[in-house]
Amino acid sequence: MERVLFLSGNEAFARGAQRAGVRFACGYPGTPSTEIIEAAAQLDGVATEWCINEKVALETAVGASLAGVRALVTMKHVGLNVAADPFMTLALTGVNAGLVVVSADDPGMHSSQNEQDNRRYARFAKVPMLEPSDSQEAYDFVAEAFALSEEFDTPVLLRSTTRLSHGRGRVLPRVPITPPTPDYTRAIDKYVMVPQYARERNRLLLHKQRRLLARSEETPINVLEAGMADFGVIASGVVYAYAREAFPKAWFLKLGMSNPLPVEKVAKLYRSVARVAVVEELDPFIEEQVRALGLPVIGKEAIPADGELDQDMIFAALEPYLKRRPPRRRRPVFAPEPRISSPPPAADLPVRPPVLCPGCPHRVVFAKLRKHKLVPLGDIGCYTLGALPPLLALDSCLCMGASIGMMSGMNKALGRKAAVAVLGDSTFFHSGVTPLIDARYNESQGLVIVLDNRTTAMTGHQGHPGSGLHADRSQGPEVDIERLCDGIGVRCETVDATSAKAVGSAIKREIDAPGLGVLVALGPCALTVPGKAADIVVDPQRCNLCGLCFAIGCPALAPGDEAVAMTDACTGCALCVDVCKRGALTAVPVEKGKA
Repeated sequence: MERVLFLSGNEAFARGAQRAGVRFACGYPGTPSTEIIEAAAQLDGVATEWCINEKVALETAVGASLAGVRALVTMKHVGLNVAADPFMTLALTGVNAGLVVVSADDPGMHSSQNEQDNRRYARFAKVPMLEPSDSQEAYDFVAEAFALSEEFDTPVLLRSTTRLSHGRGRVLPRVPITPPTPDYTRAIDKYVMVPQYARERNRLLLHKQRRLLARSEETPINVLEAGMADFGVIASGVVYAYAREAFPKAWFLKLGMSNPLPVEKVAKLYRSVARVAVVEELDPFIEEQVRALGLPVIGKEAIPADGELDQDMIFAALEPYLKRRPPRRRRPVFAPEPRISSPPPAADLPVRPPVLCPGCPHRVVFAKLRKHKLVPLGDIGCYTLGALPPLLALDSCLCMGASIGMMSGMNKALGRKAAVAVLGDSTFFHSGVTPLIDARYNESQGLVIVLDNRTTAMTGHQGHPGSGLHADRSQGPEVDIERLCDGIGVRCETVDATSAKAVGSAIKREIDAPGLGVLVALGPCALTVPGKAADIVVDPQRCNLCGLCFAIGCPALAPGDEAVAMTDACTGCALCVDVCKRGALTAVPVEKGKA
């Protein structure tokens, strides 16, 4: 066993991650969290990266987690604002291998533009939160956080503050942990957050809260410490150490897992003492929850709501209240468990699942991509429908722009081109450029496919930088994706998305190529193309209703009595002709003016 170490909280987080079997750690530098990644980079067995921002860092870690690797993400408090988009939805999808987010708050604004209290994010996202109080707990709680993450299928927020991150203390090393390494298993209903799946995941998340509350009551890191005074203190994090020094004879409810709040332990403290104070820096996060139980408490009327605390400040703030007559005892009023709705009963109507439009150029990409043994990681747009049957050509949809970072993380974790990223042109400009730069910077490998239909189709054909169309419908300059990629130093090729042969060849070429590449599949949105490209003629003598053409999910195709039937919805894109193995379908071009 190693000798006792003397570590800063940030160094302890890094050592704790190594001990917990973390193989991938990334983040964006921001005081007071920066040294976690710097320390982890010096440790054996932990691959580390600086990412272009906190959002991309979290998305990259999600990719590593999907690959079966425990992943740690670090950022300062305002960085979680940047990462909030994937963070909130990640609570719904859950994880594969454990994923922990270290958020370091900055009470007193030593090096920050605000003093926000990121404990609110834990309740907002409905994820568990741990708050170590010293370097030893910073080291130990990392393993506890990963165990919680995997047991409850959730990201875990591990909160630090400036004083903990930069202060030093004794750390006794523990026995290293060998974590499970789960294989990636495709689960579209878990990882693709289109509404029909997200509704059910949200119900599961609410059920999970009950289990987490029970764990909060049972866990030994939430401990009720008996005292000699008729006075109790509830505290978490480094503030616990200050309050313990200020009132060594008081009872303490020390919260290592501060979300969800262990209400039964709170009630037990109230049964043991005449008065209780909540001591916390910044917001009345715990105090508000205690008051919601109907319990009298000394809180922000005494304790400052800004800046850092210390033992002298805490003693001076609370000592006058201890001389007062204690308030009348009241029994806690526990709120009833929230009702979770059930799915509405199915109406006696035929099921009509959402599908890509007839003639959508994205369908060609999905049909060709499905042939390759890769994990297609998707994004938010109408093309997300490619995840649904019968295409089943996307495995994830987390948030805008997440596909590239997730691809990068998965491929880094597995050391090969295991995943491909798929996103639309509008999404690429929204939040895909930054992770592409990050992938280039961190020398990731993989294929990024931009489904470029020259518009923001899902929301009604609004303009974006690639189309140059302004809000008033006037035409402005267009940003060329190929030239943008060339400026980043990423290989890029544009292919005609309406040509199944060209798309198939380009995908195969890029998958076989080394490093990082971008394929722009250019084809207009079917709703913007007037007329019909071709008439699809069915030869009933050749068609045996094998169903291959139905696998592309085109609503213009319908099963007839003896052969496939073409409905009036057909645009003549001819993808069905390409997939038919019997030559039963033929595209006859429509003369101009007769469509």
